[in-house]
Amino acid sequence: MRSGAGLAVTGLGVVCALGESVEPFAAGLLAGSSAITELPADSGGPRYGAPLAGFSLADAVAARTGLPDGIRRTATRVASRSPRPVQVALAAALEAWESACLHENRIPAHRIALVVAGHNLTSRHSHELAARFHASPAYVPPRFALQMLDTDHVGTLSHVLGVTGEGFTVGGASASGNVAIIAGSRLVESGAADACLVVGALAELSPVGLRALGNLGAMAWDVASVPFDESHAGFVAGEGAACLVLESAASARHRAVAVHALLTGYAQRLDANSLANPAEEGEVTVMVNALQRAGRKPREVGYVNAHGTGSPLGDRTEIRALRRVFGGQGQGPWVNSTKALVGHCLSAAGVVEAVATVVQLRDGFLHPNTGLRRPPSPGCRFVGQHAEQVRAGLALSNGFGFGGFNTCVALAAPGA
Repeated sequence: MRSGAGLAVTGLGVVCALGESVEPFAAGLLAGSSAITELPADSGGPRYGAPLAGFSLADAVAARTGLPDGIRRTATRVASRSPRPVQVALAAALEAWESACLHENRIPAHRIALVVAGHNLTSRHSHELAARFHASPAYVPPRFALQMLDTDHVGTLSHVLGVTGEGFTVGGASASGNVAIIAGSRLVESGAADACLVVGALAELSPVGLRALGNLGAMAWDVASVPFDESHAGFVAGEGAACLVLESAASARHRAVAVHALLTGYAQRLDANSLANPAEEGEVTVMVNALQRAGRKPREVGYVNAHGTGSPLGDRTEIRALRRVFGGQGQGPWVNSTKALVGHCLSAAGVVEAVATVVQLRDGFLHPNTGLRRPPSPGCRFVGQHAEQVRAGLALSNGFGFGGFNTCVALAAPGA
């Protein structure tokens, strides 16, 4: 049953190392610009990353000139002392709110929902505050009682935007972004909300978390690892946040707002596995089920935004899954990995990559797989070193996470 065909994407927002709003982000994708860079030698972490450098909440708020002064003043007042991940998530949400014209063609506040993707989002903030605690426990800021909780994102964003519908956080490791998109979709489809802001929040890892991921072999420590290339050695961490506004077709028509894309299907499954290794069967299942929910066939898919982290086992497993779904002759859908350009944005990755998928569908291109020269096996139609001018029509965006999380969302250009 094609139950997801009427869900509209009416708002987009993104803040990451490739661009601090949607249009610079889209331009960077088209150019194949990589935000991955060598980090300072004294950083104590991996050698390469895609950090969000120089972010300023004041500048991000000032850039939203289409929003009412009241929202911008509230954003500055409420979030000026918030941890950086909350500020970055708010910047992405403000752009999406403006993009969806929610400040002009209004939806009642209680009919707007808010879902934030991620967990342990401010672990670096907590780690840094520990030094103050050990020196003088009495001077730990009382507000940390709120800020140590991921729900501080929900509280801050709802306060600034006046959202009074349902709200919560969801986690699914690196699949968290897609888990949030699916949760938001269900709120709108069920009639619990007319629209939902889905926010993938920036996760700032502590030095302990970074080192553990390196020791696990999941994170590349000394090389600029490239997804799907034989040189891959784990993921390169990226910093970013993004936001989608998902809205019922009836609401979008009533408000007469532009529809950037349609969310046509989704699927989520567990592998019954507590470890970090992926499972081919689960990945196949979610791609097939997302297409079934959309009422579409594999041959109709023009593009897959792969999970593609740069993990040797993960990349090879996803290639096998793609070959099972689409055939192994290399003539199926085009495949790329946005992580090659922005790094792995962790729990925000699914939303960042959904925004990347939407702008590629909108603008008729597929971004390069920068650095990919030697795929580990044939059978996938990888985009090369230059963008392809393609009207993909229908796309899948995959997200897989530690602990057996498998997710896939199907996005289509309006009318495709």
